[in-house]
Amino acid sequence: MSGGPISFEHLARLSDDIGIFEHAELTAPRPEHGYCVDDVARALVVTTREPDPSPEMLALSRVYLTFLADAQIRNGRFHNRRSTDGSWTDQPGIGDWWGRALWGLGTAAARSPLYAAEALRLFEASADFRAPWSRAMAFAALGAAEVLTVHPEHRSARALLENAARFICTPPITPEWPWPEPRLRYANAALPEVLIAAGSMLERPEWTALGLQMLGWLLDVETAGDHLSVVPTGGWSAGEPRPGFDQQPIEVAALSDACARAFSVTGDVAWQDAVALCAAWFEGANDAGVSLRDPVSGGGCDGLEPLGRNENQGAESTLALLSTLQQSRRLLVPAS
Repeated sequence: MSGGPISFEHLARLSDDIGIFEHAELTAPRPEHGYCVDDVARALVVTTREPDPSPEMLALSRVYLTFLADAQIRNGRFHNRRSTDGSWTDQPGIGDWWGRALWGLGTAAARSPLYAAEALRLFEASADFRAPWSRAMAFAALGAAEVLTVHPEHRSARALLENAARFICTPPITPEWPWPEPRLRYANAALPEVLIAAGSMLERPEWTALGLQMLGWLLDVETAGDHLSVVPTGGWSAGEPRPGFDQQPIEVAALSDACARAFSVTGDVAWQDAVALCAAWFEGANDAGVSLRDPVSGGGCDGLEPLGRNENQGAESTLALLSTLQQSRRLLVPAS
């Protein structure tokens, strides 16, 4: 892994005793924009993935877990947006933020001995919902897959993962477009990752095979020569010009997670190489030839533009960077 050790300095800068601020101006948090469950859940995934968390990392996990507990209402739905006075500014529901909340809670339940029991209880309170949107179901299913690593017979987690896989496993639009949606949108690789996870955990090898096929096609679409060229923020469909901008770090992080899972299931080093491409995208191996990783702040820039980068370092982009570097470190650091 290039670029030195992972720095969580900017993650801590963006966080306070309530949650993590959604936006930043350059490296300065913008409290006026408040917090959202989407980002807090991503942050909990990152902090509880750390194999040997520091006291500071444990404290951040506590903040994020408390935020998700506060966002969850009695019937299991979640608020998403919160202001700095602690009030919720939206109606609870089961959109993407619900899925990401379950992803964060499932990860904490599987990987954080200190908070596992509480996180699993919160996960169970919301895991029987089913959203009508592919991304929400995919994010929730990734949390279910985490739970199944430590509780392989967990009823709600198994059912959620299976239902999400069935939701995603629809016929491709055409043989030339082997994807279940007419347009690539955002966090695309989460869809095949769910199929790979469900196939391996639920003994459905046909799902694994389909997920690997989809992920391989997506990787080909999002590679230009020796670097990643991911779909722009507006999405992409066949025949539209490339490269497109703004390119978002969340797309690269999703690809990194999915390729890391594909490597863990298959042992095929091509997937390991793909994780390296994802890390390299942040370091400057991209369509603009500019690094999105700030070595001084530890943050990630908010997007790749035609001639450079968005210099702001908000929560989503910083967490996408950290998540990708975690996968790179886990798979690619040579043995001593």
